[in-house]
Formats: sequence, structure tokens, C-alpha cells
Amino acid sequence: MTSPLKVFITGASSGIGLALAGEYARRGAILGLVARRGDALAAFQQSHPQNTVSIHAVDVRDAEALADAAARFIAAHGLPDIVIANAGISRGALTGHGDLRTFREVMDINYFGMVATFEPFAAAMAESKRGTLVGIASVAGVRGLPGSGAYSASKSAALKYLEALRVEMRPFGVGVVTIAPGYIRTPMTEHNPYNMPFLMDADRFAAKLARAVERQTSFAVFPWQMRVAAMLLHVLPRWLYDRVFERAPRKPRAVTE
Repeated sequence: MTSPLKVFITGASSGIGLALAGEYARRGAILGLVARRGDALAAFQQSHPQNTVSIHAVDVRDAEALADAAARFIAAHGLPDIVIANAGISRGALTGHGDLRTFREVMDINYFGMVATFEPFAAAMAESKRGTLVGIASVAGVRGLPGSGAYSASKSAALKYLEALRVEMRPFGVGVVTIAPGYIRTPMTEHNPYNMPFLMDADRFAAKLARAVERQTSFAVFPWQMRVAAMLLHVLPRWLYDRVFERAPRKPRAVTE
């Protein structure tokens, strides 16, 4: 009899993370779920009594607490087969407008939080020569989007980090999968004041991600149309990019206290 998958997911209380938890629950996985909102994690746990669900109310900016959650999951269930660094936020921010806290918060969660998520598992996976680390980046990391400099920078950093990590872990038989979503229907995107082409439902995205991980796809963009858009953006000359996006709609700045 095949042992159930063991999957550890951050940012699992809503949006993509919650959809991923649901997808892997349907696959019979043992789940370790991390998010700041412990009540939402508890609600998921209670609604899936047929699954083994370990919940950890942790902010990924707290590397020590995240490492403790990882250690408790390993002690209870063993080394996970899949670790998904999904926790992320999107905030509008502008330089020169007092938004330094927003820039730091976005980078701390979207980039350093990803590194902190993988840190407690990477050495053990390398030693056992198995496992997959999955990072959620974004098409927004391909070019710097006006008004979203914090988010674009964090996702660009994630893309480069995951690429480096993939090569580093390759000799040890550990897979690294980079997923770059386009627009996914989640609480993060529902208030965007602009058109979101090829908007994809979170559950459909989660199913596609799970299949990409099964195939050990090194890099995937969903929906596929956004991969074409990202490729075009990547090669667009700077002068033309500047002219086109100068007047593009922007995410409103985050309100900070």
C-alpha cells in the first residue's frame, strides 16, 4: 500500500494556499498548514476529519516559530514529500511617499518568508535524497510594474532565488518547482481596480500546480496565456515598455498606521 503524501504549505488560510490545502486533502495527503489566521486553519481542519491535518498559527516572518512548526510536523509525521512556500501579500507602494514599511513587509513575507520556509527542510531532504520544494512566484516578477514596485521586486527576487536553489539541490535529488501565477481569483485580487486578463479560479490553479509538481516541472506559468504574455513582456524594449506602462492602472497604495 502506498503511503500518503506529506505536504507542508504556508499561507494556507485563504486564496491559493487554501485551494492547495483542499486539492491535496482530496488526494489523501497528510497536511501541515501554516498561516497567521489560526481560526481559518482550525476551520479547515474541522471540515476535513478524514485527513490528518496539522495546523500552525505562525507568521512566516518569524523564522524561529516557522522552524519550530517544521520540527513539530517532522516529529509527528516524518519529513514532508512536498513543501510549498505560498505565503504572500500584494501591496501598492510608491517611493517618496513614506511607504518604506510596505516595501519591507512585502519583501519580508514574499521573499525572506520563502527562504525561511525551506530552511528547516532543505538539509534533511538533501541527506535523504528526496522531496520537492515548491515556490510561488508571479508573472509580476518579470518586469517592474508601476505602483507595484514592492511586489514586483519581491517576486523577481523569488524567481532568481528559486532558480539558484534548483541548481543547488539538483545533485542531491531534491526537486525545486517554480510556479508563476498570472491573475488568480483570490481575496488578494478581488479588489484590483483594473482588468485582469485570463483570470483563473484558485481551485483550478491548485489542480494544475499539483500536476506540475507530480511531473517535476521546473518552471510553470498558469494560466498558459500568461506565459505568452510574460515572454512578450520580457523581450519588450525598455523604451516601449516605459511608454506603454506609464499610464497603466495601478494598485492603490496600502494604508499604513
